[in-house]
Amino acid sequence: MAWIYLLFAGLFEIGWAVGLKFTAGFTRPVPTVLTIASMAVSLTLLGLALKTLPLGTAYAIWTGIGTVGTVVLGIALFGESTHALRLACIGLIVLGIVGLKVVSPE
Repeated sequence: MAWIYLLFAGLFEIGWAVGLKFTAGFTRPVPTVLTIASMAVSLTLLGLALKTLPLGTAYAIWTGIGTVGTVVLGIALFGESTHALRLACIGLIVLGIVGLKVVSPE
């Protein structure tokens, strides 16, 4: 169950990271409330995952999911760069996430 908590914590991290862009410096109420709610859910789920998963592994995977998802949405929503070297670096992050999952205790 901890891995599921961690997956959803990472997805909510993507939500709050992208949500920050829509808050316009916390001047838009609805995006601000949704962003703060996403932060709270993300941290709560991370905390639940940390009951059983190693701290370093869980934190690295949480931030990795957030990083990769935020880059993908940055490309899709905001037209950010799809330079091959940038995508290769994101691929390395994905490999790191998979590697940490594979070598972590269940």
